[in-house]
Amino acid sequence: MRLPGLLLGLPLLVSRAFSAPASDDPCAKIAGKAYALPRDVQACYKSFPFNETIRQNVLAVVSSVFDFYTFENFYLELPAPFQGSTANIRANIDRINKTEYANDYHFMKDVYDFTLRMNDGHTRFMTSCYTAYQNLIPAPIVSLWDPKKKEHGVYIAPNSAELVALLGKEYTGYYESIGFDWKRLAGAQVLAIEGADPYDYIDRVADWQVGNYLDHNIRVNSVFTSYRITGGAWSQRMGDLAGPVDISTADLTFKLLFANTTEPEDVMIPYYANLLGIAFTDKESYWKANCAADARTNGVDLKINPRTDSARNEPRRPKASIEESDHSRMNAIALPDPYLPTAPPVTGTTEVIKSYILPGNKTGVMYVSSFGGDYYNFQLGVAASLYSFQQANVERVIIDVSNNGGGYVCLGHFLHAFMAGLGDQGYAGFNSTTRANPLAQKIVKSAINLELDSSWLFFAANNWAFPNGTRMYPWYDYMDPATNITVNGKDDQTSQRLHDVCQWSYILEIPSKPAFDLSKVAIVSNGLCSSTCALFSTAMSEQHKVKVAVFGGKPDSEMEYRAMAGNQVMEWPDLDTEIKTTNLKNDPLAGPDLIVKANMRHNWRTAYDASDSSKPLDRFPYTRDTYNNPQNAWAYAASELFDNY
Repeated sequence: MRLPGLLLGLPLLVSRAFSAPASDDPCAKIAGKAYALPRDVQACYKSFPFNETIRQNVLAVVSSVFDFYTFENFYLELPAPFQGSTANIRANIDRINKTEYANDYHFMKDVYDFTLRMNDGHTRFMTSCYTAYQNLIPAPIVSLWDPKKKEHGVYIAPNSAELVALLGKEYTGYYESIGFDWKRLAGAQVLAIEGADPYDYIDRVADWQVGNYLDHNIRVNSVFTSYRITGGAWSQRMGDLAGPVDISTADLTFKLLFANTTEPEDVMIPYYANLLGIAFTDKESYWKANCAADARTNGVDLKINPRTDSARNEPRRPKASIEESDHSRMNAIALPDPYLPTAPPVTGTTEVIKSYILPGNKTGVMYVSSFGGDYYNFQLGVAASLYSFQQANVERVIIDVSNNGGGYVCLGHFLHAFMAGLGDQGYAGFNSTTRANPLAQKIVKSAINLELDSSWLFFAANNWAFPNGTRMYPWYDYMDPATNITVNGKDDQTSQRLHDVCQWSYILEIPSKPAFDLSKVAIVSNGLCSSTCALFSTAMSEQHKVKVAVFGGKPDSEMEYRAMAGNQVMEWPDLDTEIKTTNLKNDPLAGPDLIVKANMRHNWRTAYDASDSSKPLDRFPYTRDTYNNPQNAWAYAASELFDNY
């Protein structure tokens, strides 16, 4: 959809307007430093004046991408319990187009916040310019159950002193320079944050800062610190209260009850911001490095700029992931040694899969931290892990998917098919469709006319099969006829129903029977199981009745085990590549090239689920023994989920 009043062809020379004398250059003040005070970072951010050319460019791209967004009309009135995320997308774009902004930062943050609060991590506007810093306080929090007191409470993570020390002297030295004892915070009970009940304040953070997940209680878990794998190694998230990308908060006041004391104490804890972006020397170099569009911002015409010869023989693999939008992964902090699994890893451990056999040799654990990474090593890791379990006479298997941000759709299908022993029978995914807007229909027709198949385009028909499993011919038009639907009173069109054709990309034969009785397989997580992970967990639960359990969340509140809807994400450079490669960049419905370093991703494909419920069979609270201690959490889950543990 073309947004009235927006310009689709815009000048590229915008950076000159942002130069400033070094004497009054707030960016020069923080240049060359790994850390800075949030107010100084904000001063740098706010030094770039509002630019109408940039507004029109960004909103033209955002508007054109939303034309492809499968859930646009659903968002007009979302069903309970997700109604808090309801948004009129076009009205918001129109509002932003008419709002007066003091500077570029306020404009960009408005666009960012509008898409963030839709709580769909597949569909976000992200700008590198104003997410270059991560705000950090030495007080990651967690909700813990105290079995002695028989009550839940919010605490500064008991391992926070060990964790924060790993940030290094540049970080901790700041607190020492102002006489702040950050180590004493570890394990203190949080009675209030900014004068509010801690769970109420956490709800606010979940509603206004987290994004990504439709389920509120999953967003709550994102506020807390938790374990994950980053770069192939165990690490610990600070959580969205202790480590937000938003640097608008300078400090937080906690009411804390320290160990072995009876009187609460008010403690103001300042944030200190860490540079995640590209180093710079002054305002002009900051803009050039972190804000101006670069060679990867927009797509290319693959007929002119083809992929490498080796890549050309492979189809473009569909992904459903939020890992690309998780800026905290750029600042991975190691999980402190005392919390690492003590069980030795078994054969099958890879960059994203960590497999162990728990003491007693009855329970195998496969921690699948992502469906990304090396496409073929993932498959080998799954097969090798299960073989290792079988050789050790393991009786039951736990699959941990905590903080799994998703990844390749077909690797989710692979893990499902391999665990369930589907062989060459059955389908490991869901029916899906794309939105058949006028430009999408033109892309499919142009791809057919230009004879561009799946090695070129995501839109090519031979990426898909019909629901009966027959692969589509490359030149089939699956949007003609389109399917008419009405959502919230709005008429729309989708493609015909699609199946993925993942089996053609597997290097291993799918077994015809499961390696383990599926009644002795369980999936556990902290609910932050996104995208492909959600598809995998849903299929295993609904098709095979595999047990699903979730740790954490706000006590006495409902929580789901899958974090979001959708089936495939498309980033702006990928969509722009599809448009350019099919000779449609000059179509009036196509968005312009972005002139700033940003991305407008969207959920491009919808999956259709037979069930509308995804509540876990079991909810477990974290305790001091199980939070951020994977092996203890696995042992507890096994004792609760399996008989005769």
